[in-house]
Amino acid sequence: MIDIHSHILPGLDDGSRSLEQSVAMVRMAAAAGTTDIVATPHANHEYRFDPATVEQKIAELQAAAGDTIQIHYGCDFQLTPENIEDAIRRPSKYSINHKGYLLVEFSDFLIPKTTLEIFARLIRAGLIPIVTHPERNQILQSRLPEMAEWVAEGALVQVTAQSLLGLFGKTVKNAAHELMMNRLVHFLASDAHDLKHRTTALDVTYRYVESTFGAEAAVRILEENPRAVITGVALSSVPYALKKRKFFGLW
Repeated sequence: MIDIHSHILPGLDDGSRSLEQSVAMVRMAAAAGTTDIVATPHANHEYRFDPATVEQKIAELQAAAGDTIQIHYGCDFQLTPENIEDAIRRPSKYSINHKGYLLVEFSDFLIPKTTLEIFARLIRAGLIPIVTHPERNQILQSRLPEMAEWVAEGALVQVTAQSLLGLFGKTVKNAAHELMMNRLVHFLASDAHDLKHRTTALDVTYRYVESTFGAEAAVRILEENPRAVITGVALSSVPYALKKRKFFGLW
């Protein structure tokens, strides 16, 4: 598996607090079957994102953890006016492995009416927006059909793996399932912050997706699509197939 969203770098945001914790998080991921993990510290009003510091922290963590897992460069990019303009000026600064895929986090209090226009500007600059954890955003939970419109215009969607398992409650779990059933989830990722509550382990979610949605879905959103992101190539244009079963409550 490949994890494109994690907060494993020590001391940069609200994720890992120490190098020792970071090493343990990385080794937990490897033990659960993750071969590659993207370190994505926040870029928002609270946490300043500095590419040189991120690269240095990745090198230190990779050296300490060994070669059982590969750690990649990335950013948890909040959609603020300042960030948008900076990303358009310097497209590689915030994107995963500097190859164009950009994790985009919305505020919990505002979804811009101009979101499609913002995404279009990012795409013209060579960036592919990946909307992170919309199922956990209280505003987006009631506006999930908008995901289909955003995806139609070139955006992608990443759901937190543990959302499907109910870690964040029933409402979040239901939203994650609706997105899955409408085949609007391109990635599942850990969004890991620690070793206890929001961990780097993805194996339980992989098995859950296999049994609930089918093996093809699990492979696509936890292996194939994330591999395309870290290598900077296009995703398959064919949606994953779904296991045949009855589901209710879909929009």
